[in-house]
Amino acid sequence: MSEFALRIYEKFMDEFPYAIWESLYMCLLSTTMAFFIGLALAILLVISGEKGLKPNKKLYTFLDFTTNTLRSFPFIILIVAIAPLTKLLVGTNIGTTATIVPLTIGAAPFIARLIEGAFKEVDAGLVEAAQSFGATNFQIIFKIILPEALPSLVSTITVTLIVIVGFSAMAGVVGGGGVGTVAINRGYNGFDNEVLYISVVVLLIMVQIFQSFGDFVYKLIKK
Repeated sequence: MSEFALRIYEKFMDEFPYAIWESLYMCLLSTTMAFFIGLALAILLVISGEKGLKPNKKLYTFLDFTTNTLRSFPFIILIVAIAPLTKLLVGTNIGTTATIVPLTIGAAPFIARLIEGAFKEVDAGLVEAAQSFGATNFQIIFKIILPEALPSLVSTITVTLIVIVGFSAMAGVVGGGGVGTVAINRGYNGFDNEVLYISVVVLLIMVQIFQSFGDFVYKLIKK
């Protein structure tokens, strides 16, 4: 093994195994929570919309405004803006667990819009047929719309997970933990370009794995 390869290997083993675990912990947990919050928001948006199952203009306007407002926040600013809430929920506003709060809040409205779009693509004829047979709104949502939109939901989760990988790396600027923190503290602030490049490669591999797995599940469901 060359001196360069040995040096890269040693830096990787010293800095990255635990950082990768932290990044996976942040990304997977926040994606899971953001998905269920986003799913609930999307269901409410679809139900209360103008052509929804139970139109409610006031509710839709409120949800629409809230979703758009949260989506407009740059993630770095969002971390700082909700720091008091983060500290209230987890007892601190720095570290890996604390970063999950802004990651979840930042991703949930993004997921909500993607899921809402997937729901709207479901054939309206299926919904009308279910209504004609006396199906309730609950049955239409969970037995018609959700199963029909399942492939799109898988794509939504994949896209969101990849976006959150980027967000989690940015969280390293404020001590969020994971690969991003190693890149900032040891790479950028420590003037070690090799650590920076290793961080980029690690994040790239994570994204490729998530995308490949998402594509596999999507094709499995579409069969």
